[in-house]
Amino acid sequence: MRATAKPLLAVLLLGLATAACAPANTGSTYSREQINRASSVSTGTIVSMRSVQVQGQGNTGALVGAAAGGVGGSFIGGDWRSNLLAGVAGAVIGGVAGSAAERAATGGTATEFIIEVAGGGTIAVVQTNDEGFRVGDKVTILQGDRTRLTPLRG
Repeated sequence: MRATAKPLLAVLLLGLATAACAPANTGSTYSREQINRASSVSTGTIVSMRSVQVQGQGNTGALVGAAAGGVGGSFIGGDWRSNLLAGVAGAVIGGVAGSAAERAATGGTATEFIIEVAGGGTIAVVQTNDEGFRVGDKVTILQGDRTRLTPLRG
């Protein structure tokens, strides 16, 4: 591998590592855009819960992987045709690998909660169970641009 391909490989690995560090959809994780926004507040009781799969998403991994694979692959071979073919193959392989890595990093498991709302009605909320909720627990329901469950305190 030529010296000019090494920085690009480092950028690819850094991009994939950054995607792996993305926070999960928890009841206690807020994005910058969600700060200082009002939410409706109600209370309820968890009547049912089950584990669900969260499908990963995004295109950044595919783009970064394709770019790095294409550049890295273009250094393989001797003449311009070999470099071109290896670059195209590297871009395809890098794109597929980057996409798979991003899906794995942004997907996972969560919990679907069925809640009887104190004022009447039933709702479902999907989030991670980082609070350790169980059936029968009383919860505070925050409804804004996202719906979250937090423990009912006091």
